[in-house]
Amino acid sequence: MASRLSPESVHGRQSEARRNDLAVLDAARDVFAARGVDAPISDVAARAGVGMGTLYRRYGSKTELLQRLCVLAMEQSLAAAATALAADDPWNGLTTYIRTCVEVRTGALGALAGHVETTDEMRRTAARGMGLIEDIVARAQADGSLRADVTALDISWLIEQFSRRAPGSVDPAEETNVRDRLLAIALDGLRGRAWSGRPVADVLPGRPPSRRAYVARWSKG
Repeated sequence: MASRLSPESVHGRQSEARRNDLAVLDAARDVFAARGVDAPISDVAARAGVGMGTLYRRYGSKTELLQRLCVLAMEQSLAAAATALAADDPWNGLTTYIRTCVEVRTGALGALAGHVETTDEMRRTAARGMGLIEDIVARAQADGSLRADVTALDISWLIEQFSRRAPGSVDPAEETNVRDRLLAIALDGLRGRAWSGRPVADVLPGRPPSRRAYVARWSKG
């Protein structure tokens, strides 16, 4: 008779699977940023320190793996958004959200847009995330700390831009230094007039980012 798994062993295996998933996600961000969406999964597995057998026991195909990684990245954004909305100070909540997402590079898988079929889970998770970002933005605009013409999509695009890695063999410490400096400059530019203590541009150039265009990137075909 087959022995049953104890609750402790089930929990242990789930925790191990979660750790493996996050290791693969981090590796995938690096590999796809360096080699593009056509990079072999073997490169991802090698960078993550897991065997190909481990991956294919959990995922039946490269597409299934990439879809799961996208959801994991969005779940990290959701966790950061929940923390931001719990912050007493709306501006600190917003900036902590952006810094957290940039630190773990939640937007790094944007390169997969148009190359992987979106699932219902991906669409649901993305919709939840966008709703929370809109709430974060609304809170900061309500107290005047965030300029009134910034949109949730501006924040999403900002995170995606800062989630990318510099091309070539840039020293990691120098890359982090440059990223943090430029991010500080970008965040300063988000400040509302009443909070900046100095004049700011009355109107941002161009028009607000298109939500239709933002979503359409993920449509294969």
